[in-house]
Amino acid sequence: MTPEQKQRIILSQRDAFKRNGYHPHALFWSSREVQEIRFKIIADIGIGANANGRDSILDVGCGFGDFAAYLERQNISTSYTGIDISADLLAEGRRQYPDLKLLQADLFEFDPKPQSFDYVTLSGTLNRKFMGNNGAQSAKDYSLEVIKRMFASCKKGIAFNLLDARHQWTADRWDLQSFYPDEILQVIKQLTRNYRLIDTYLENDFTIHAWRV
Repeated sequence: MTPEQKQRIILSQRDAFKRNGYHPHALFWSSREVQEIRFKIIADIGIGANANGRDSILDVGCGFGDFAAYLERQNISTSYTGIDISADLLAEGRRQYPDLKLLQADLFEFDPKPQSFDYVTLSGTLNRKFMGNNGAQSAKDYSLEVIKRMFASCKKGIAFNLLDARHQWTADRWDLQSFYPDEILQVIKQLTRNYRLIDTYLENDFTIHAWRV
């Protein structure tokens, strides 16, 4: 992602936040219900099943940090770190959840050490195409690099969702980046033999769980 591409995303996010305030619409979610359906599927990778203590979570593109709040409402205690490139969303997130660790960075700037978090999660962060590439890295290529780096950073596993290119409306959107599950699984199979595809919760979305062991 070039600095220009990143700035376009930041400005788009700022505009959405100014129009919607603290609301899922500011994160381009259609509703709180849809946002939390995705959260539930992400959490089902096994977050909270650690009998020896709290799982550490790195949430990539955390927005306001709502995933941490969702986990807390499910009585799942974690050691949560959220990263996002939007200072506007993070500032509001700190107001909503003052105890959360929320940091301004993308995954590569944050540069986590190998296997430094139990789980690395991502929900909705890779849904937008880069505008004005001019030969720069595409949103698809960037997304694949993010997934690989997420896996390198986890001790236990990664959970992430993407838009499903098998859904015609999603595939036809000029501004949305969608994927065929098989092309993502080709990458996952190079990282681990222990993975799961879930594509039955929403018609235009799929989630992948991938475990280190």
